[in-house]
Amino acid sequence: MILYDIPDIRLFWSEDERFLKQFIGPHIWQKIKFQPLSRYPPLINDISFWLPSETYSQNDFYDLVRTIGGDLIEKVVLLDEFAHPKTKKVSHCYRIIYRHPERTLTQDEVHHVHRAIEESAVRELGVEGRF
Repeated sequence: MILYDIPDIRLFWSEDERFLKQFIGPHIWQKIKFQPLSRYPPLINDISFWLPSETYSQNDFYDLVRTIGGDLIEKVVLLDEFAHPKTKKVSHCYRIIYRHPERTLTQDEVHHVHRAIEESAVRELGVEGRF
């Protein structure tokens, strides 16, 4: 606890990946300092869209989400990839997890951020929304 500045011994029995991922490092001598976790519940929203023909990169989408959402974005995960059998168009579905470190978020607050992400993805990445 002293080595990592962990304030509560109960965290050692945690299965929360936010806690566990903090202690993964390239080597054992890397200095690690515990980052406090938010105790407020997450809000989860999904987004899906048809990809443009060849110019799409997942990393561009991740960057766009983090640029717009900032500290409210806890995690972005690709949930599903679908290829339409007739049109051969490919669709991605992502799960975006929002969490504020100091208070509970409302769905109305997150809706504005999520809508901005949808609009920016269409405008900047050239995707066709399925929302």
